[in-house]
Amino acid sequence: MAPASQPAPPRGLAARLRGALRIPVLGLVILGGFPLVLLGRLLLGAAPRARARFTARFFSGWARLALWLLNVRVETSGVAPRPPFLLVANHLSYLDVLVLASRLPTVFVSKAEVRGWPLLGPICTALGTIYIDRRQRRDIPRVMAEIEAALDRGLGVVFFPEGTSSRGDTVAPFKPSLLELPARLGRPVHHATLGYRTPPGEPPAHEAVCYAGDVPFARHALGILELRGILATLHLDPEPIVEADRKLLAERLRAAILERFAPVAPSEGA
Repeated sequence: MAPASQPAPPRGLAARLRGALRIPVLGLVILGGFPLVLLGRLLLGAAPRARARFTARFFSGWARLALWLLNVRVETSGVAPRPPFLLVANHLSYLDVLVLASRLPTVFVSKAEVRGWPLLGPICTALGTIYIDRRQRRDIPRVMAEIEAALDRGLGVVFFPEGTSSRGDTVAPFKPSLLELPARLGRPVHHATLGYRTPPGEPPAHEAVCYAGDVPFARHALGILELRGILATLHLDPEPIVEADRKLLAERLRAAILERFAPVAPSEGA
């Protein structure tokens, strides 16, 4: 039987100071960028393709700055797809969005609840996020139409078929619903594999970076702010997958990601 998990020890003074200093700086970056992206979208309102490209590129720059402030180093391998593209990835943390956005001009598919979050909801909406209500199957055709429209505007679209983030011991089976569009149209689907490590002496990545379980978001985010640094690994596979059956497509994509996946956490029960 695996030993019961122990509560994390209290962080030292240096970590608490690091977190306290990063909060206002990161807040300034977020709040300062929001009106700029709104202004850019307003000025380009009559040119949907140009507005979409501006938003995606702005998001990439915004993400790179946020990762720099958090001292997240992204180690990238493989070949980035050229837009328009569809890409799926394993899902470990909300940091996944920043890591992928920092390397790819893209919009994301996100759960509908994010739209109602204070501050982050309006920002995600301004960045072109496509929302899906996973509790309502009848919402899927609308989401697929929005994904197709984003592709027609020359954008990349990223989503996480696991449906939720994990502690990083494995990659959960992929939900195939949103893969109906590429399966039906014969579109290639690219795939990326994410991983995280923390420096020696810091809490392990599966506790401090991966976001799973019932830890309140604010407490978890503060823990990330207190870390000395994070190494994020991102592998962009150069060979997309084409498959006419959405369930088989989901299985092949998951298998391809598992080939590159290095567990962040020990297996349950180990």
